[in-house]
Parts: sequence; structure tokens; C-alpha cells
Amino acid sequence: MAMTAEQKHEGIGKYLVVYLCILALAGLQFAIAYQNITAAQMFRRMLSVALVEAGVAVMFFMHLWSEKRGFLLFVVFFTIFVLLAMQFGWTDSFRLTQCAGYCS
Repeated sequence: MAMTAEQKHEGIGKYLVVYLCILALAGLQFAIAYQNITAAQMFRRMLSVALVEAGVAVMFFMHLWSEKRGFLLFVVFFTIFVLLAMQFGWTDSFRLTQCAGYCS
């Protein structure tokens, strides 16, 4: 198979930089964990750092950064839709823990 010019110029440097960024974000989460803050503040900070970390990992290690913008938007909206659609199951699981309905 013939390699394109874009594939020939990719080196390990970009991946090393992304890996070091993810490592720094993990260190930031470690520092946040040892701060004396309320649980709500810690949850908000940890979730925001985790979302950034996941976004960096998905964009670079799954090669979404080099895809067309339309496909990237499709993946983002589809992921948000799936996560929101999963939330409909929580109400039923809470109903089952209270033994309402068909429990005996």
C-alpha cells in the first residue's frame, strides 16, 4: 500500500505531547483530590478535568482531530444523545429499589 504524504510526516512527537498533557491533567486531578473543598466543588472540578482529558484522548488517539468537521459534529451529538437517552432508565431502577409495582 502506498502511504500518503500526511501519513509519512506523522511522528511520535505529537503523541508524546498529547500523552504528557493527559499525564499533567491526571496530576491536576491528584492535586484537586487533596484540596480542602466541599464535595460539590470537588465533583465539579474533577468532572471538568475528566471531560477535558477524555476529549483530548478521543480527539487524538481515536484520530477524530483529522476527520471532517461534519463527522466530528455527528459523533459529538450522537454521544450526547446516547448519554441523555440512558438517563431514562434511572427512573425505572429507582422504582424497582423501592419495590413498587411487581415486587412481592
